[in-house]
Amino acid sequence: MESLMNAVTPRSPAPVKKLSEVDFRSGALLEQLSAQVSELVLLEQGEFGDQTALEVHTAKDFIFNMLGLVQKVDQRLPVANEYLLLSGGAREGVLDLNPEDLGEYAKGADFDLDFTLLVPALKLHDRNQPVTLDMRHSPPCHSWLSLRLCDSNVLSRWSICCQEESGLPGEEDEEEEMGKGLIPSLGSPQSLDGCYFSPTLVTDWFWGVVSEAVEELRRSPQRGIPTPERLERNGPLTTIILQAGSSRVLYDLLPVVSFRGWPAVAQGWLTANHFWDGKITEEEAISGFYLLPCCSPLGGRPDREWRLAFSRSEVQLKKCIPFPMAQAFQAAKAVLSRILARPRSGLSLYHLRTLLFWACDRLPAAYLSCAEPDTPGRLLLGLLDDLAHCILGKNCPNYFLPQCNMLEHLSDGQALLVARKLAHVRSDPGEHLRAALDQARQAGQLKKELTGATNGHSSPGHHPANGIISPSEDKLAQRLQQLVTENPGKSISVFLNPDDVSRPHFRIDDKFY
Repeated sequence: MESLMNAVTPRSPAPVKKLSEVDFRSGALLEQLSAQVSELVLLEQGEFGDQTALEVHTAKDFIFNMLGLVQKVDQRLPVANEYLLLSGGAREGVLDLNPEDLGEYAKGADFDLDFTLLVPALKLHDRNQPVTLDMRHSPPCHSWLSLRLCDSNVLSRWSICCQEESGLPGEEDEEEEMGKGLIPSLGSPQSLDGCYFSPTLVTDWFWGVVSEAVEELRRSPQRGIPTPERLERNGPLTTIILQAGSSRVLYDLLPVVSFRGWPAVAQGWLTANHFWDGKITEEEAISGFYLLPCCSPLGGRPDREWRLAFSRSEVQLKKCIPFPMAQAFQAAKAVLSRILARPRSGLSLYHLRTLLFWACDRLPAAYLSCAEPDTPGRLLLGLLDDLAHCILGKNCPNYFLPQCNMLEHLSDGQALLVARKLAHVRSDPGEHLRAALDQARQAGQLKKELTGATNGHSSPGHHPANGIISPSEDKLAQRLQQLVTENPGKSISVFLNPDDVSRPHFRIDDKFY
């Protein structure tokens, strides 16, 4: 009887597979969106084998050798300079620059790999060197820079890029800063006036000396050395595209002022809780900052105004972003770059990067790093919703200086135009991801075709001597590949000795190579 009862007892139902969540706005399956995000990120990263690593290395050597030539001939750049190399061009949102000035370049059509290099014209790392950030006349996140307190050698070297302006009205809340902390009182406000380091004069000078150096290298082509295909001025940027073997490598070069320490105006950021707490040290997070030659879009003075930038800190913070969130950010960049390109509307991918940092501060780490297959798609939609909210409210606080609204300059018409474009993306994110995937595939196909053409037709400047990679070059490519793989998103600095530009020394965070 017992066996009979067991035979008729209903069995427990088989476990039901969890259904993928559906996006209410678009009807898209989040798991399907996540699969598209993952595929897009893989395509965007591309294949980075030994040959490509060697080509990237030779292109980088060309840039540093060219800057070494600039220092030797012009003798204004610091002798032992320290550059910051960022992965991605300026149009990728690695810097907070006015998007109208950056020019238009398409991956696949114009270049295969892109980088941004910050080139310190002034390196104010000595804590005993008095430095004046004169913020009396600028909106938040901007400053004038007076060199009046610098020594006579600095003043004489940079007199061609300084302008005098006396009798400026002072304000009660004037801020004069020095590295980390405020400068003591220096008497009347007028004592600081004059000898202003002019961003427009600096970028004009930089464009001139780089153009001369590139033309000098063009006159003496060597086998195995990259060929400069294009050299163009885009606002404050000097953009150069090099043909290195089968790779076209774009470099955006930007002259900056480099500081150690932390500005007093951003001290409040250090007292707040952040997503990177406990993951990196405070010393790593605040190792320095820069002044970019970029004025406020709301009536700023391009001949006086510099923009504060915390690029070195951002490189460190990116290491702490959970992988699904990093994937969503990469996919959002690929989708938005297509709709923001034309017409330029005062909105850049740097605003998306800012929202990324704010989201990581606001949301639980467990939510951002959830291993469920829906997570990347869900986070992508969240970033798009965040951006739409900021555009409609014309409010996007700077991550390091929240008192600075980075969208204050948008007109109602500009905000409405971008909001409409973003609403179109949000209504069918799958379709826009497919378009971005197609674009990435086409770029990869163009690269393969160019590689095949280059391999079939040897030309000067595209291959090492005799077309053979020496064992030392092959070893160097393997080492570079290993460094890139093991140090994603880390701060890469290069120390260049102008007396021996063939041997640059690298620093990845605090490690020297």
